Formats: sequence, C-alpha cells, structure tokens
Amino acid sequence: MEKTSKGEQTRTAILDEALNIARRLGLEGLTIGSLAEAMGMSKSGLFAHFGSREDLQLAVLEHGAKLYADVVLVPALKVDRGLPRLRALFERWIDWTLQTATPGGCIMISTAHEYDDRPGPIREAAVQMQRRGIGVTERAVRLAIEEGHLRKDTDPEQIAFELLGIVLASHNHGRLLGDREARRRALTAFDALIARHAAPAQPRLRAASR
Repeated sequence: MEKTSKGEQTRTAILDEALNIARRLGLEGLTIGSLAEAMGMSKSGLFAHFGSREDLQLAVLEHGAKLYADVVLVPALKVDRGLPRLRALFERWIDWTLQTATPGGCIMISTAHEYDDRPGPIREAAVQMQRRGIGVTERAVRLAIEEGHLRKDTDPEQIAFELLGIVLASHNHGRLLGDREARRRALTAFDALIARHAAPAQPRLRAASR
C-alpha cells in the first residue's frame, strides 16, 4: 500500500476545506485569502500548492468530481450490470445530491449554474465533467438493454437526459424547498421511467410432456 506524502496530505486537506467554502459561497466566492484564513496558512504557503486562484478553483472542481466518483461511481460499478447497476448508480447519485448534512450540496450542480454563461477554463472543465457523468449513465443504460432489462429501442441519451432532470428537480426540492419527500419522489420518478422502457417479461417454457 502506497504511503501518502506529507505534501499530498496537506494538499488534500486544503482542497477539502476549499471545497467546503466553494459549496457555501460558490467557486467565485473562493479566494486565496479566505482559504488561507480558514486553514491558518499564509497566502504564500497556498501559492506553493496552487499557482493562481483559477488553478485553485479548477483543482477544487476536480477534487469534488473525484469524491463523487469514490462515493457514487465506484460502488455502483461493483453491482451486477444491467438494471441493478443503473438503479444503484441513480440511488447513490440522489443521495450524493441531497446530502443534507453537507452545506451547499453538489459542487458540480452549483458550478453548472454559476458558470453556465461564463466562458473560460472553469466552464470548460464543468462541461467536460458533466459530459463524463452523462456518458457513465448512458453506458449503464446500454448495459441494461444488452442484459434484456430494457427494450432494445430504448434511447440511452433520452434516459440519461431524464435522469439528470430528476436529479436536478430533487436537488431543488430537497435543498431549496426543504421537501423531505424529495428522495422518495425521485425514486418514484425513476421507477416510472424504467417501467415505460422495461423489456417484456419472457414467457416461461412449458415443461416437456412425459
């Protein structure tokens, strides 16, 4: 097992704190000064890890994406392929989005709103991460089709589009409106979506006559 260097540990601790700030204030609210104060470090000490504020913001966004992968994607990929994996992916995605104990919620969602009309490296990074996530969902849908769980004419892009819509709605209702039923409503919407595209049950073969 590889040991983590002290420098890597320090960088991770900085990114954890920076992510907490960005979740509350947005990436635009994250500054070298505010982070240095929160960490009890000097600005020059932070610049040794990140050459600029933009470098810090991009590192925080990537850090958030890695945490998402660790919490949502990696465990879901261990579930049987097909509909079980798609369901596990969606449930973990919803739980990540609604994480009420975490101020600010999902950094990817907040960044998408914050930078949707701001050209530049941060927007480009957010777009790439969103597309990677959508691609993972589409692949999970294709596997469900291959496994015979969903109809062959199912459109993976459409399913991924609708699942993202459910996630965004649950984020709005759960975090902004305080709807305690947001998770249940999201899972109900998932079940209804899957039911519309479910492959017909295969008839059981009759036992051979004796």
